Amino acid sequence: MIERWKQWARQLKGLVYALVYAYRDPRTPWYARVLAVCVVAYALSPIDLIPDPIPVLGYLDDLLLIPLGVALVVKLLPAGVWTDAQTQATRELRVSGPMARIAAGVIVVLWLGLALVAILLVRRMF
Repeated sequence: MIERWKQWARQLKGLVYALVYAYRDPRTPWYARVLAVCVVAYALSPIDLIPDPIPVLGYLDDLLLIPLGVALVVKLLPAGVWTDAQTQATRELRVSGPMARIAAGVIVVLWLGLALVAILLVRRMF
């Protein structure tokens, strides 16, 4: 059972990585790009709807929301874009591995920046 979950996690990783390529494709409409960015940011973000340390429920949101977000983006994409994105992602994952750590680092820096702005705003109010 754990092996199936690991395989499912690898598939999700590939789908999220394919979203990056779909986002970059010039044939992708703006609204699909916006949703793709939201799904990728949620997948890489250290902040979840339900914190991961909570048993079972912590990972349930990731296992439900990310595939639903990917499915919605795929429905919004023009024909052929998703196939091309998956092909590019598969090739990239085999050759050099994803840039997920860099992307996660960027998202963490963004969250820290937002937290700093919030702290500064609160300090000005009081």
